[in-house]
Amino acid sequence: MLNYTSHVLLVDDNAAEIYPLVEALRKFPFRLTVAGDGIQAYAQAVSTVPDIILMDVRMPRRDGITTTRLLKANPSTQHIPILFLAAAATLEDRLEGLRSGAVDYILKPFEAEEVVEKVRIHLSLKQRLLTPLVTSAVAQTRLQPRGSRAGRKNDSAAVLQRAAATIIQDRLADPPRISELAALLAVSERRVMAAFKASVGRSVFEYIRRERMHKAARLLAQTDLHMLDIVAEVGYSSAANFSTAFKQYWGKTPSAYRDGKMDVL
Repeated sequence: MLNYTSHVLLVDDNAAEIYPLVEALRKFPFRLTVAGDGIQAYAQAVSTVPDIILMDVRMPRRDGITTTRLLKANPSTQHIPILFLAAAATLEDRLEGLRSGAVDYILKPFEAEEVVEKVRIHLSLKQRLLTPLVTSAVAQTRLQPRGSRAGRKNDSAAVLQRAAATIIQDRLADPPRISELAALLAVSERRVMAAFKASVGRSVFEYIRRERMHKAARLLAQTDLHMLDIVAEVGYSSAANFSTAFKQYWGKTPSAYRDGKMDVL
């Protein structure tokens, strides 16, 4: 079972056709965003990096296969699982979709409950992809040669910090606690905290705060997303809390920042 609110991007130009699926998805703890064509989908995927994408194949302006190829060519979105939703298609059509980078091909008309179950399965598989990185981090922190002790210690801290950062980035809208990070990495909480201090000179809390604020700033400067959507993307419980935190960090309100469009490092 998923332990945080996953972001699902649903892309289809026929609102009436996907209404049952939207209703089914809303029964689960998913954060749902809808786009009407491939151009909108690509822009939203790049700016918000959803956990999974459900996408129609034949759409105006840009079709699903072209959009998938673009997303898979972009380092920031290439890891996102994409499931195609399509009307009756030939075997060659389905193969082309899978070759473009999609992980599944669901034919219309579909049962909404079946699509939701496939979403849950692919999200679980995506989470498991963190395992090799976590295993590598644990192995390198536990199996250290005796020589160059200080250098090895710094290297292992960097690996551990990168593994933790990967988990945090994947869940920036609902970041894990230090205790959960430690459990996922199979190390102590103290070791996680020490790895961040040694590698990036910040506590875990400070690192998460910085990543949230920088992502919020990018979304404000580079997209037209509604403020409440940005608040959700960076994991704040209310617009008021977000605005206070943003002003403390950047020295101006989110609205003023968007108007000025400062450069974000």
